[in-house]
Amino acid sequence: MVLNISVYDYDSTSNSDDFIGKTIIDLRTLDIEKTNFVKLELENGAGTVSLLLSITGIYDTAIFPENINYNKIFSPNYKQKVENRYGLINSFRNLEDVGWLRVKVLRAENLASADMNGKSDPFCCLQLNNDYVQTYTVYKTLNPEWGQIFEFEVKDIHSILEVTVFDEDKNKVYEFLGKIEIPLINIQNGKKKIYALKDKKLLNKTKGGIELQMDLVYNPLKAVIKTFNPKDEKLIIQEQKLKVPVLKHNIKRVHNLVQGLINTGNFIDSCFQWVFPLRSFVAFLSFVLIVLNFEIYMLPLTLLMIFLKNYVIIKLKAFNASQDDEELNYECYEEDEDNSDQDSIKEPKKSFRERLNEIQEICLKVQTNLDYVASLGERIVNTFLFKNNWLSWLAIVVLTIATVVLYMVPIRYLILIWGINKFTKKFRKPPGFVDTMEVLDFLSRVPSKKELFKYKEEILQINVEQNSVKNVNKKKRRTS
Repeated sequence: MVLNISVYDYDSTSNSDDFIGKTIIDLRTLDIEKTNFVKLELENGAGTVSLLLSITGIYDTAIFPENINYNKIFSPNYKQKVENRYGLINSFRNLEDVGWLRVKVLRAENLASADMNGKSDPFCCLQLNNDYVQTYTVYKTLNPEWGQIFEFEVKDIHSILEVTVFDEDKNKVYEFLGKIEIPLINIQNGKKKIYALKDKKLLNKTKGGIELQMDLVYNPLKAVIKTFNPKDEKLIIQEQKLKVPVLKHNIKRVHNLVQGLINTGNFIDSCFQWVFPLRSFVAFLSFVLIVLNFEIYMLPLTLLMIFLKNYVIIKLKAFNASQDDEELNYECYEEDEDNSDQDSIKEPKKSFRERLNEIQEICLKVQTNLDYVASLGERIVNTFLFKNNWLSWLAIVVLTIATVVLYMVPIRYLILIWGINKFTKKFRKPPGFVDTMEVLDFLSRVPSKKELFKYKEEILQINVEQNSVKNVNKKKRRTS
């Protein structure tokens, strides 16, 4: 089975495109139910083409009998071998291979009807960064059962697994039925969960749910190292458009952050003005004691105190799910797809096209930069609020180490080591190395408020079999 690939140069001024080159690839050499990275040479030295190819959605596995690996997946020693592969003893082997994810797509229930007969032809797509697979299609049903297993190589445990259900049509125009996004760090190994499906923007629930069972194994040290390195670039991304509601919302988010700084400044000024004498006296006394006894190691120690305070508050208040939902619902908003064109910049007249396009590009940059600034501020706050426990505890460990180092080592030596590292990094690293900004790379993994709302789990049912067993045991105890 051969795939022919031809490359053309698009010519907008004529009806025919210019041919560049062609190549072929034997699909039987590729792994099925997995995304393969392929780099091919075009004929006659016309260049190279890099592809991401997935052979997936196959019902009749006899088509590729030599590539079926289900027997090894179900072998009793298979998971043990995977756990050994990502054990601490292998922490410095292939740092890019952080972990392993297995997803079992069991079934879906009560899906929306997409066909005239009141049924749908659903199939499920899974995407992890640039890896894409899908199930086969179950025809004429609203409660499909797949029972398919997929495996992914995990390069970053802070990646997001996207699960989308579509309806298949004969003309290959797929209709959206529902979607969920699951942060890998939130996966509970071995638990069967029925997730409520959401709309395209993940803001509201839609009809139906999907049952998944997942297992995640990763090397903790590799995960920490990757956290302080840039995220992997997603090759297929949705094109950004200028939308007035998004722009207004981003302005509001930045305004809330700036307002917090203004309130802090007003608080400090009130201490200077002795508006509340007792508070001003305590602030003055604290200022004198801190200045007289200040040491550089007290900076990370102060941040640790903030973590401790928030951790104690969370434990004392014991926030329930409803309180979190109210906070998230207040901060999030819904974009109206039907009215998005009305909110966007209207099509300019031909005589002003270029000028208005420049204005639109500038506004789009402002919208994007506002989103970045607002998200960055929210990520910093969410780090201290333990919105991602793994990352918050990692920050606590790093700050503790920094406190000890700053206490033991003079600051000039640390600055000297930092400068030598920065000046010599270009000569020590391989060609094509991208310099890292560790703090920003770390914060890029922390979810913003909008992302927290998108990733919020709507669980319809958990561990049906275990719950039924518990109920049976309770009845036996009562009868005895």
